[in-house]
Amino acid sequence: MSAQDPIAAFRVEAGELLGDIEQALLDLSHDLTNRDLVDSVFRGLHTLKGSGAMFGFDALAGFTHHCETAFDRVRKGQVPATEELVAVILSAMDHMQALVDGDGAGLEAVGDEILDRLHQAIGAADASVAVEPTAASVAAPLSAPAASGWRITFRLPTDCMTNGTNPLMLLDELRSLGDAKVTAQTDQIPSLDELDASQCHLGWQVELRGDASRADIEDVFIFVMDDMTLDIVPIEADDADETQAEAAPTTALAADTGSVASTQATPAAIEPGTGDAARDAARNAKVAPAKAQESVRVPAERLDVLMDRVGELVIVQSRLAQLSNQGVRGPAGELALRSVAEDIERLASELRDTMMVLRMVPVASLFGRFRRLVHDLARETGKTIELSTHGETTEVDKTVIERLADPMVHLIRNACDHGLETPEERVAAGKPEAGHVTLSAHQAGGEVLITIRDDGRGINRERVRAKAEAQGLIEPGAQISDSELLQMIFHPGFSTAAQVTNLSGRGVGMDVVKRTIESLRGTIDITSNPGDGSTVVLRIPLTLAIIEGLLVRVGEGCYVIPLAVVEECIELSLEEDMRSRGRSFITLRDRLVPFIRLREMFATGTKPDPHQKIVVITTGGERVGLVVDQIIGSHQTVIKSMSPLHRDVATFAGATILGDGSVALILDAVQLVAFGQEQEERLRAAG
Repeated sequence: MSAQDPIAAFRVEAGELLGDIEQALLDLSHDLTNRDLVDSVFRGLHTLKGSGAMFGFDALAGFTHHCETAFDRVRKGQVPATEELVAVILSAMDHMQALVDGDGAGLEAVGDEILDRLHQAIGAADASVAVEPTAASVAAPLSAPAASGWRITFRLPTDCMTNGTNPLMLLDELRSLGDAKVTAQTDQIPSLDELDASQCHLGWQVELRGDASRADIEDVFIFVMDDMTLDIVPIEADDADETQAEAAPTTALAADTGSVASTQATPAAIEPGTGDAARDAARNAKVAPAKAQESVRVPAERLDVLMDRVGELVIVQSRLAQLSNQGVRGPAGELALRSVAEDIERLASELRDTMMVLRMVPVASLFGRFRRLVHDLARETGKTIELSTHGETTEVDKTVIERLADPMVHLIRNACDHGLETPEERVAAGKPEAGHVTLSAHQAGGEVLITIRDDGRGINRERVRAKAEAQGLIEPGAQISDSELLQMIFHPGFSTAAQVTNLSGRGVGMDVVKRTIESLRGTIDITSNPGDGSTVVLRIPLTLAIIEGLLVRVGEGCYVIPLAVVEECIELSLEEDMRSRGRSFITLRDRLVPFIRLREMFATGTKPDPHQKIVVITTGGERVGLVVDQIIGSHQTVIKSMSPLHRDVATFAGATILGDGSVALILDAVQLVAFGQEQEERLRAAG
């Protein structure tokens, strides 16, 4: 087994850390006086800076140092937390992510522009205290050298040496910053019979003379600062004592560490008006980072279950090997072999279920990404937008979660830009000033329903129809259903926006949403009420790997119907089949249900079986029957993708390999239901 690349591990952990900082910042934007959130942001920045420096990400450490210094001032009550400061640090998060993913080349101007905004957010009155927009030095009283030096008093936790911290190394680093006089504090040393040699009971006071800054001193303790007591006070010129002249200069034995900030080159000066260009450059920068290894956090109890199943499988394998060596003799041997086969079948099913659960992640990991998106959209549009989420514990396959991110970004942007009104328009319409966007998820059978709802103005059907007629999508005056009209917004290049903005209006995005959802074997339902908002429902399968299926025979071929959409199976008698010729409807509990003869649809060229069956499937609240020749039984289906030559065949969602090596196609229930509904509408229109 190869060891994990430490740089890749750092990138994964840094991504998680940046996510935690971002969530804390978003919470802080709603409660600017929350001290716990301020401390949480500071600790996150502090940890990111130290870890970045340790793994050689000097540009990241230098840039993060400025943000940390700004939040340190907030933490100490020297400046208040403001919405503008939170917004700047959120922008800095994007830049930090770019520095984590790449080497920082070409991003200096972007970092300089963000630091300039950070300087302005701290306030012109505190310009001499706040961080400067250059990385060469940090011009602030907190980090500037004192007139005569610093008096540093610190005490490490008693278990510091057990955790790998060497106090002598810290003292050597302090000596490397200038002339230092070190005095040990022995007041907490216990008596000899109580002394534990593995613990540290000393404290130290260091009088440091030279041009070292506070930031340089804090960097010495960067990895132990959270667990120690540290006091750094300036030594004024008139407080200089006589021992200064007696102190012999000490040669630094440690390697040159310098300040973290000094590892970042001074960014080029930014001309007025280049901020937007710098941001665009960051977004378009072609960095080619080493891709972080994908990982999934798995609860320990799920791994325990997997281990139990593997243990049982090893035992069954031993029994099978014993039977193989002894040979199967008589009824007793056959019974033992059948017992082993049943155990293997059971364990294979349980292992499959366990492995599928390991791949499932809660949609909270998806919903959490959109808090930042809505926050930024509210600032860009000048609207007041509130985001609420429900059903975050609903679990979906990890692959599905990753592929849903981009479509949901487009849908949320449209809801905020097109759907929600401005505060003035909402008040005039008798609505609350704040618009509301709701994300919810729940499981229904083998599907997960993800709903995006806004309480805005709704979709203007007249404008949608006019645009569709102008683009030739429908004939002028043609009669189409309301759902078909609303589905027009998913056509490429379709937009009803009056003007193009940096958010929307170009007619791209919604067609990408539809293609992505359909590639996941999902569907999109959209409803809208004028003045009451719009609701988009994404119906997505739980997993893309293995499903329970119903194996059926049509003609001489076998097909798989996803068991999650199967409602019931009924027999189609020869008399009923003859009566339904030309109409293809059956009456099921006083309701007409259209059915499709798969034998005719697939042009098998075979005669119908005398005992045909109808498999009634349902999706999206609609039902349709599929006429098959034989129902073989349930089947655990491993989904294989269709070849590029057959991917455009809408009737099939994939293929699977049966136990005898033959191939069975997996029917796409959504497409078949849509086909059945179209057939029903045509027959009803024909009278």
